[in-house]
Amino acid sequence: MPRALLALAIGAFGIGTTEFVVMGMLPEIADGLGVSVPSVGLLISAYAVGVVVGAPTLTALGVRFPPRRTLVALMVLFVVGNALSAVAPTYETLAAARVLTALAHGSFFGVGAVAARRLVAPERATSAISLMITGLTVANVVGVPLGTFVAQQTSWRLVLAAIAVIGLVTIAGLMAWLPRELGEPADLRTELAAFRRGQVWLVLGLTMVGFSALFAVYSYVSPILTELGGIPVEWVTPVLALFGAGTTVGTLVGGRLGDRYGFSFVAVGLLGTAVVLAAFALGARTPVAAVVLLVLFGTLAFGLGPVVQNGVIEAARVPGGSLVSAANQGAFNVANALGAALGAAVLSGGLGYTAPIWVGAVLALVGAGIAVVVRAADRREQVRPPAGPEAVPAECRTAA
Repeated sequence: MPRALLALAIGAFGIGTTEFVVMGMLPEIADGLGVSVPSVGLLISAYAVGVVVGAPTLTALGVRFPPRRTLVALMVLFVVGNALSAVAPTYETLAAARVLTALAHGSFFGVGAVAARRLVAPERATSAISLMITGLTVANVVGVPLGTFVAQQTSWRLVLAAIAVIGLVTIAGLMAWLPRELGEPADLRTELAAFRRGQVWLVLGLTMVGFSALFAVYSYVSPILTELGGIPVEWVTPVLALFGAGTTVGTLVGGRLGDRYGFSFVAVGLLGTAVVLAAFALGARTPVAAVVLLVLFGTLAFGLGPVVQNGVIEAARVPGGSLVSAANQGAFNVANALGAALGAAVLSGGLGYTAPIWVGAVLALVGAGIAVVVRAADRREQVRPPAGPEAVPAECRTAA
């Protein structure tokens, strides 16, 4: 494993921790700033807005620079945002600092995925991306619970300061291990030309629909476990830790399977997800079955992430692919909002806590259908490859 992948994984760990740890520190932040818990909860929405805005904007600004320079700059922004968050004297200052921190999120994963692919042989591209994303899943297993504990015992400010230090470690790793010239800087017009390809939009649509299945269920996992499964509240955290362990295993194994089977694995994986969710809906009232199926669901869902991330870069057919890669991160956030909203809609309709699970199953089936279409398009292009070595439109090659 190239050591530069470790630096990318550490950065992903820091980003994942800072995104989700606020959820576990809501009471402490509210007490520290003298505001209500719902007000602090809005910081989560503010962070999501920052991700959606920052992913395309900062990636577009950075395409003319080598990946190392762009990634280091993004981590500097991340460090500054977390440091300001740690010392924020008011709620308004903290909100602004959180948005600043979030700006680096989507772009780091977008550019980082492209950099990870370039560090290894083409047949190992998905595995390289999965190693970077593993940092994000480990954050949910280790970083978020540890940060919540530290906030409860000492101070939430200390947690955010420690995350800033993780950013500094990432910068040091990138400077030491990521090659200075890892591929040629791209051209913005060339990057934008990728969005003319229907296959790119198919993959982005797959991300928004297929991964909505994950968030339709996970957004309501606590009441699903307690209300349907009869699991005591104090056992929810250990169950979620098992879920997190499953997502880590799934990410690593999914990277290897993605290298071997490509989007065929995505289609089968989403179909399997639909089957597991149907079984979950039917067996959720049996505690052991509910836990096993939930962990299996997380393993499958997160195993598909690296494959789709690599797939959208390949679908772009441009030398860089950073912009579509970042756009896919934005699509994940759309999936988050869409899945949670659909789950809320069926719950508001009085359909009970099995309803979000069935919604997830339907979304996974639709995603599987889109994956089949993407795979068919891949095969057609293999038979009739686009003209030109990079399959870039002629006017864009001239501009580049």
